[in-house]
Amino acid sequence: MPTGSTSSTRSPFTDNESPAVGVELDKLSKSFGDFVVLKDVSFKVEPGEIFVLMGPSGSGKSVLLKHIVGLEAPTSGRVLVDGKDASDPTTREQVRMALVFQAGALFNSLSVYDNLALYLREHRIASESAIREKVERALQILSLENASAKFPSELSGGMKKRVAIARALVMEPQLMLYDEPTSELDPLMSATISEIIATLKDEYHVTSIVVSHDRDLALNISDRVGILMGGQLIHVGPPAELRQPTDPRIADFLNPKVDLKNPRFKKLET
Repeated sequence: MPTGSTSSTRSPFTDNESPAVGVELDKLSKSFGDFVVLKDVSFKVEPGEIFVLMGPSGSGKSVLLKHIVGLEAPTSGRVLVDGKDASDPTTREQVRMALVFQAGALFNSLSVYDNLALYLREHRIASESAIREKVERALQILSLENASAKFPSELSGGMKKRVAIARALVMEPQLMLYDEPTSELDPLMSATISEIIATLKDEYHVTSIVVSHDRDLALNISDRVGILMGGQLIHVGPPAELRQPTDPRIADFLNPKVDLKNPRFKKLET
């Protein structure tokens, strides 16, 4: 299905149908001064797909994510969301996008309920009674009903991640973007967050782009995986291809061996 077309989805909050959207990166390059962060990155994400972007720290993953949500403008090339220029502010008005930040970015002075209601209240999207229905529905979807009155400081790391996803879900997004959603979590909670992302796709067909170092997440829930190294996309394909990668760079990244006789840190630049 070409990018810019839509597939029918069901809103988690109403009986209305909402279109999932596709994303296209066309020779995206980004430099900060003389420092090249991204170079000629091209790929497409189909509506309703889970696309996981992996790569070493500093490879440009988070910068790429900011281009999709329109927080950065390309040095050259383009990013299209539902066929529209992502760097155009009107695109964010026409396409509902939600970014789940790595640290959650919750407001510590607000309860969980008020964190979820904040966007709807500030943008006067619905009446207070309608906001309550949407927030309570999002809390129910993420099994957070008992956390409604709590404050972020009272939550575990896993619960904060779930609240951040619930807050994004309240926006009824057509496109969900996740920046390291399983970072700093134990393996069990990482698996839980992976299940949540997959469930949102299966039940509501939300398009999801996930930046992650989590190999298990990529192999178990993605439709396709992209590998970014040194600002360049070196691989895109189904997760099965990564179980026995033929590219030694990818093999070393996904299955690094500990070499006490020739440690990596002695080769790092200072």
